[in-house]
Amino acid sequence: MSAVTRQAVIDKLSTIKGPDREGDIVSRGLVSEIFIADGKVFFSITVPADRAQELEPMRQAAEDAVKSIPGVAGAMVALTAEKQGGGMGATPQPQAAPRPQQRSPAASQGQQPAKAGVPGIEAIIAVASGKGGVGKSTTAVNLALGLSALGLKVGILDADIYGPSMPRLLGLKGKPEMVDSKTLKPMQAYGLEVMSIGFLVEEETPMIWRGPMVMSALRQMLRDVAWGPLDVLVVDMPPGTGDAQLTMAQQVPLAGAVIVSTPQDLALIDARKGLNMFRRVDVPVLGIVENMSYFIAPDTGKRYDIFGHGGARNEAERLGVPFLGEVPLTMDVRETSDAGTPVVVSNPEGAQAKVYRAVAEKVLERMRAESEAAGEAPAIVFE
Repeated sequence: MSAVTRQAVIDKLSTIKGPDREGDIVSRGLVSEIFIADGKVFFSITVPADRAQELEPMRQAAEDAVKSIPGVAGAMVALTAEKQGGGMGATPQPQAAPRPQQRSPAASQGQQPAKAGVPGIEAIIAVASGKGGVGKSTTAVNLALGLSALGLKVGILDADIYGPSMPRLLGLKGKPEMVDSKTLKPMQAYGLEVMSIGFLVEEETPMIWRGPMVMSALRQMLRDVAWGPLDVLVVDMPPGTGDAQLTMAQQVPLAGAVIVSTPQDLALIDARKGLNMFRRVDVPVLGIVENMSYFIAPDTGKRYDIFGHGGARNEAERLGVPFLGEVPLTMDVRETSDAGTPVVVSNPEGAQAKVYRAVAEKVLERMRAESEAAGEAPAIVFE
């Protein structure tokens, strides 16, 4: 396969007409910097915010054009409403005057518009943390495996574009297959269906993307993947409360969120921010997990409260949300995670696996309770 060059992409994009058929998207300065990795091409096109839906055919035409270049294995193209002049050096053209937007009936009544579901997925839950380094991804994968152990059909989406963990945590290598020209087939591991940006680029390739590119990647990994049928999709969210987290919370019909924190005050401050974000966008908080709750020395079995203890439980009580459990910091959790054999499947009868399964049971109970409180019949069933 021949290497794809930036100039070849620019030349091809120069054939795509700009908005209102005026000029082309390159000469009008609408194309961002172009990122190429492993034959895949990533870029965004700047358009007026109120015309994004109208100009979707232009985005699709640009994506199709790039995919036709010899050597291109795929393309990810986003529309962005940032200022024009993305990076091709052309003089930006003045934007058209904003068009008045029509308010939907739901919006005019003060309600948020309904979020589009994902075909084949009954429920989606987010595993989030206010900061990195608290073991969120390890918790997410073992929670997914715990739900699977309860008899559910489960998938996991690695939504951390800048630091994807699922390929290593689940011992997966290789590229996902294409179902058709647009849809990816998820990878499989331990009975889970898995998708991650880490399958599409090399592990050491930095993802130097701005917000709109990240949003587009998340949208495609969620909606352009042949999921299911699944009872639950666990989404391993990026740490923090930025654009990616807010967009997922606002645009995806989340059945609830699980907050992961360590016991110390600094982590709890950030966990509180994440919890409040979900509350503000009307996503039920299913509970808080205290990870690295205490350390058990492998040689003596003695317990050490390295980060303090009980902080997340106290915070859950103070905020009025369920406390899901304490996960100890042990050598085998770290070793099995690094080896791609999560503890729930590598040592299912061990103490740590039992903790994760207990957390999964509580999460499932909370999901059912939230569903019943909303007046909906729970869709999740055991087989």
